[in-house]
Amino acid sequence: MSHSNPPSPKRFSGSGPLTGRIRVPGDKSISHRSIMLGALAVGETRVTGLLEGEDVLATAAAMRAMGAKVERGEDGTWRINGVGVGSLLQPQQALDMGNSGTSTRLLMGLVASHPITAMFTGDASLSKRPMGRVIDPLSQMGASFEASPGGRLPLMLRGISPAVPITYRLPVASAQVKSAVLLAGLNTAGTTTVIEPVPTRDHSERMLRGFGASLEVGEENGERIIRIHGEADLKPQDIVVPGDPSSAAFFAVAALLVPGSDLVIENVGLNPTRAALFDVLRDMGGQIEELDRREVGGEPVADLRVRHSALSGVEVDPAVVPAMVDEFPILFVAAALAQGTTTTSGLEELRVKESDRITAMANALTLAGARAEEREDGLVIHGTGGDPLPGTPAGAEVTTHLDHRIAMSMAVAGLASREGVAVDDTAPVATSFPTFETLLAKATGTS
Repeated sequence: MSHSNPPSPKRFSGSGPLTGRIRVPGDKSISHRSIMLGALAVGETRVTGLLEGEDVLATAAAMRAMGAKVERGEDGTWRINGVGVGSLLQPQQALDMGNSGTSTRLLMGLVASHPITAMFTGDASLSKRPMGRVIDPLSQMGASFEASPGGRLPLMLRGISPAVPITYRLPVASAQVKSAVLLAGLNTAGTTTVIEPVPTRDHSERMLRGFGASLEVGEENGERIIRIHGEADLKPQDIVVPGDPSSAAFFAVAALLVPGSDLVIENVGLNPTRAALFDVLRDMGGQIEELDRREVGGEPVADLRVRHSALSGVEVDPAVVPAMVDEFPILFVAAALAQGTTTTSGLEELRVKESDRITAMANALTLAGARAEEREDGLVIHGTGGDPLPGTPAGAEVTTHLDHRIAMSMAVAGLASREGVAVDDTAPVATSFPTFETLLAKATGTS
């Protein structure tokens, strides 16, 4: 993750309880898919709460280049007038995907079963990422590729129609590869099947169904089997993109830790492949209540009412790791103020995220006065029993390693500290949650 902005250090300190109602930004995975499927449905799809980050805008530009009308209204509602499955137009110029691996892999799937040719390009970081994992199954369906060495961007994709339906067992657990094959299957006569040895995020399956595709999910020999029946006729939808559970997590933990807090976080996506953190916090004694649970675009959503709670340490079952892998930094903060010990394991994946999140969080929490022991595959944290953390010493700053989740987690730790927590750089927060500090000020009444 590189950005050229100068570092923006900041000290976060306690400023009273979190109250009222807030709404966090929309979920990125669902934002991408709502534009893609809207562009394939005949008629007008309306999307509110879209995450308007660069990655999602790259998806919007690509669908425009292939014939869909994609426009943002003054009121923040996006209107997409689609062309129909099978009717994507050949783009006149290269599709520039910026830094978005999701856009690239999913759009390659869409193009593969249409009789058009598209050139995909991206920034320096995206151009290092291997695309072979999608080139392989899409080639089996009949598409042809001319990629840069190592199966990387820039690459030229020649789609084919009719494509050949395949049965594909995922060699790596990847929601992006699964989605690419299912999206290619939309315009492929017959049944396209994906076999998932390890379940991954299921946003594509839910939204494909929501738009009216014929799709079944079953299980055989402990593996998920997903079948899509091709030449689908998608119906336009009105979609309210659920708030990103990974963004809601910071505010939920802040409200649990700061005395007197009673906060409602509206419209939070609670997809079970993503929302395990809230279950773990409840196991610790956190009062997190689901209000008005509903389904939107096939996704479970609720407003979360979170109140200050006395937390107790727990042993976190490694089986929940995939459904909360990005939420461990903020869970560690909750554990630091609980009564007793919290043990986590099975977190090797955290060492290869935007930073090594195990070492980075152990060092950050220790600097703020918490008791954390690092192990190879996780942290053991001895909580304060609800007392505030001391905070970072004068002149010392937490090193965030340009990692947005570490910066936000330690900001929350600062709210639950006596002296505040100084963070070396808050600039990276803009990559996932540009309104974080504004919402924090709103919830604590300091805006």
